[in-house]
Order: sequence, then structure tokens, then C-alpha cells
Amino acid sequence: MSEGKIISLKKREEISEDPLTELLRTGARQLIAQAVEAELHGFLQEFATCTDASGRRQVVRNGYLPERKIQTGIGSVSVRVPKVRDKRGKGVKFNSGLLPPYLRKTKSIEEMLPWLYLKGISTGDFQEALQALLGKDASGLSSTTISRCKRLWETEHEQWSRRRFENKRYVYIWADGVYFNIRSDDTRQCILVIIGVTEQGRKEFVAIEDGYRESEQSWTELLVRVKEQGLIHSPKLAIGDGALGFWKSLHKIFPQTKHQRCWVHKTANVLNKLPKMVQPKVKQALHEIWMAPTKKDAFEAFETTIQAYSGKYPKAMECQEKDKEQLLAFYDFPAPHWQHIRTSNPIESTFATVRLRTDKTRGCVARRTILAMVYKLGMSAEKKWQRLRGFKLLAEIIRGVKFKDGEPVTPLTEDELNRAVI
Repeated sequence: MSEGKIISLKKREEISEDPLTELLRTGARQLIAQAVEAELHGFLQEFATCTDASGRRQVVRNGYLPERKIQTGIGSVSVRVPKVRDKRGKGVKFNSGLLPPYLRKTKSIEEMLPWLYLKGISTGDFQEALQALLGKDASGLSSTTISRCKRLWETEHEQWSRRRFENKRYVYIWADGVYFNIRSDDTRQCILVIIGVTEQGRKEFVAIEDGYRESEQSWTELLVRVKEQGLIHSPKLAIGDGALGFWKSLHKIFPQTKHQRCWVHKTANVLNKLPKMVQPKVKQALHEIWMAPTKKDAFEAFETTIQAYSGKYPKAMECQEKDKEQLLAFYDFPAPHWQHIRTSNPIESTFATVRLRTDKTRGCVARRTILAMVYKLGMSAEKKWQRLRGFKLLAEIIRGVKFKDGEPVTPLTEDELNRAVI
């Protein structure tokens, strides 16, 4: 097994029970028994008036069903469900809502299997992993659950992709094409991803779709579909790398949206055209550009860098020079947002985990499966995202307030400043 696995697995013979876990299981058995007894009591009370001529109840308890084991988050727990007898012969039976007949494992265990798979554990290692987590009696957890989960994820993604956007407005969007190992000879396939920030400052996925590289046609089809689903308001700013397909498509579909080139991608592109010995100095010079307090200072730092290195490294400086305006677009937006909108990091950081999973498969995952996995892991990551710093200023952007060097051109009133407190 590789060292990169998320969970360190013990050999089957090394797995032993500890007293604390056994104590927890004993307590769980007692609690379950008490809960089921309470259910039974309520059930019998419903038939309390069913008596014979002598006043004896006709629906009474009648021992227990055979004991069975249920897999839980603390391992295997033995349970017994009471039975009832209907002396009238009408076939009344007691079915516990807590322990229905089909239950063999708790919902948390069902959810654990796809989590293990998505995080990098292969299906062949499930039994060993679950024994390490739940104890040596862990059983009945077939890897076929994953096949069922994949089909469910694909259905969920299809439904999610058709949702409506009438009540949505995204102030900023990040866009990127993400590539994975897939079971295909066509390496030009990628997944197109858009993340947006709502006017309340919450980040969420707008689209996760299959695409043909990052072509203009693929991006156009995606943006048109999103617009047709009700996204009528143009984002104020879009952040992305140098893929021309996205920018051309964005200009056609949302022409009012401003463009911000990702500084991380631009820095990497420039440094790739330089000798390694020069890269640290140029990287520091680029850092001073986007850290400048004003756009004027940034332009000056830009020119200084170009003049210093264009003589020896013209290709690198040409790469830097061609996107000057788009690289500095963030200065026209609130300063508290700069750290969020200078790069496409929200997408890059989110899908680092997905790449870990797909790298484990060594290219043996189909395109539909990858798309479903990306969607499922993306939804999981989305739950942990925090609101944009200074999110209350988004309302000012929507209202049309202009910003220069991160500050409003028209001073906000005292009430507006109070509402925009960070």
C-alpha cells in the first residue's frame, strides 16, 4: 500500500478491542434497548383497548426476534427487537422505527464508504480499513456500495446542473479548466469549473461541466446554458488564467464583466521563461507589483521590472507585459476583497483533493465518474467555505459605487460605512 493513503491501515491480526470502545458499545446496547422498549410501550398502548370478554389484552409482547449485529461508528453492536402476539389472529406486528428489519449498518457507515473512496482508499482495501476503524467484527460492507454511489452521484450532478438561477446574483466569479487522469485516449478533455460569490458574500459552485480542453466553444456553451437558466445579471469581475477560450466567451455572453488575470498563473508563466538563478529576483519583483498600495504604484513597479529584465529575457517580459491591464483590474474593487480576487486560488485549492483521488486510480476512471466525483467533493468543500472578507461592500458594488485603489470614489455616508464594517 502506498504511503500517501489517508488512513493508516493495520493488519487484520493486529486489530484488537480496547476497554474504552467496549464500554461505549455496552452503553450503546443499553440505550438502544431502552429506546426500543419505549417504542414497544407506545405501540402496545395503541391496542390497550383490544381486550377479550375477561378484560385480558389481545395484543401482548411475545419475546424477541433473533439477535443481530448492526455496524455503527463505534463498531459492531448487538441488538434485539421485541415481538408481539396478536391473539385475535389479525396479524398485528411490531416494527421498530429505530431498528427496521433491513437495517444492518447505520447511515454514518453508509456515508463512510464513499468518503473513503473519494479520499483515496481503493475498494479492495475497504474491509481492512473498516476493521481498523470499527473493529475486527466489521462485515457486510461490500464495495458494491461504491458502484451504487457513483450512479447516485451522476444523477445528483445532472439534477444540480439543471437548477435555476433566477434568485441568484454573482458579483465575482472564478473560472478554470481542471484536468484529471481519465480512462480515455483523448487527453483534451477537462472539467470546466465556475465558482461565484453571491451578494451575501458566500462562495458557491455555479457550474461543474465536462469540456473539450478550454475551448471557446465549450465555455460558450456553458455560459449560455447558465444564462438561459436564469443568471441574467453579469458578474462585476471574472478571475481566471490565460486560457483565451474563456475570455473570448465571457466577452460575448457577459460583455460588461471586467477581467482579472490570475497572478499565480501569470507568475508561473513568466518564471517558466527564465533561468532558475534569476527566478527568485523576478518573483520578488512581481510580488511588489501586486502588493503596491495604488494602481499608479503598481504601474510604476511594472515598468521598472520590464526595464530591468527585458534586455536579457525579452520573452518573459513580453509574457508579463501583454496582460498588464487585466492583471491590475482588482484595484477598481474594494481593498478587503483584493486577496480573494487577485488569483483563482479557490478553484486550485479545492481540486487538489480531487487530484489526489484520481492520481490513485492511475487513469482508470471514466469521464462520467470523474465528473461525478468532482461534483461530490466540490459540494463537500463548499460547506466549509467562509464568507468573503468585507462582504458587506458587495452591496456597494452592485449599487454602482466606483472604487479607486480599493476605496470608494464617492465617499460613503456614515450609515453606509457602518453597513460595510468588515
